[in-house]
Amino acid sequence: MNKNILIVPGDGIGQEVTAAGKKVLDKIAEKFGHVFTYDEALIGHVAIEATGSPLPDETLAKMKASDAVLFGAVGHPKYDNDPTAKVRPEQGLLKMRKELGLYANLRPIKLFDELLDASSIKPEILKGADILFFRELTGDIYFGEKGRKNDGDTAYDVAEYSRFEVERIARKAFDAARTRRKKVCSVDKANVLETSRLWREVVQKIALEYPDVEVEHQFVDATAMLLIKDPKRFDVVVTANLFGDILTDEASQIAGSMGMLASASIGDGTGVYEPIHGSAHDITGKGVANPLASILSVALLLDISFGLKAESEAVINAVDAVLKAGYRTRDIANATTDPAMLLGTEAMGQQVLARL
Repeated sequence: MNKNILIVPGDGIGQEVTAAGKKVLDKIAEKFGHVFTYDEALIGHVAIEATGSPLPDETLAKMKASDAVLFGAVGHPKYDNDPTAKVRPEQGLLKMRKELGLYANLRPIKLFDELLDASSIKPEILKGADILFFRELTGDIYFGEKGRKNDGDTAYDVAEYSRFEVERIARKAFDAARTRRKKVCSVDKANVLETSRLWREVVQKIALEYPDVEVEHQFVDATAMLLIKDPKRFDVVVTANLFGDILTDEASQIAGSMGMLASASIGDGTGVYEPIHGSAHDITGKGVANPLASILSVALLLDISFGLKAESEAVINAVDAVLKAGYRTRDIANATTDPAMLLGTEAMGQQVLARL
């Protein structure tokens, strides 16, 4: 198989973890007889510094021309406490999602048994948890009208959804549920929000097309509680952009660390694969970032964009073998971790490569 993959490291530790992901792609190509060619492009703070734009036209063109995108992270501390900044790294992320039509964000929340003690949640509650989140990615309050009025003293952000936007993400979720435990939980706030009332109405209608799938509706605040109280009750969860952003970060604690969670952003064209963690400038350049989420994003890329199931499983099994051997990065270590088994970014990546 011949494929062109665009590497977009972005900001902070994105550059370190995507380097580990690319090495895994190289090893897979070598082992399974594929030819992967690569290009690289800028996004976020590094793109603003170089071009003035958080998503340069050249980057967008390269994304559209590639077979898949391996993405790092965007963000920089200089923007976090400056609400007056007109150009921000995250604008590149939102524009990328819109321009590429990436309306579905898939976030598998699966706990490797070896990391039961890495989570702050009791092992007996966690063991066996396996959730697949479908977060709608191109609508909601992130993309609605926003602004200031009353001399800047009042701010507003408009949340908006169309029936079509809800239908297409709901169908993705129901289709996925049929390949799993046949359960869908739709999360909204239909007791308060009009967008959520439309969301629930549409999901109820789509559910009629999937009589073999069990459906439940939960309010977002109840879901936030249930994710910690009883994560095993969930199979496929489908929700709006804002709710999905918050709930999946909460659910990262099921997996032990955000450094373990991969994601896929897909639509009808090029897919983008990235760890869910941010740019983490507090540890940038120290060589301690966990590369496993980026490596597991490679597994999603191979499976979803290229249909290479065996290759994807090989990557997941290699990560599992590294964890079984006792190796840890500091975010998934605990008080009993042998210091000799505590690895940095590159060394952890090498352990995975050795098992491919």
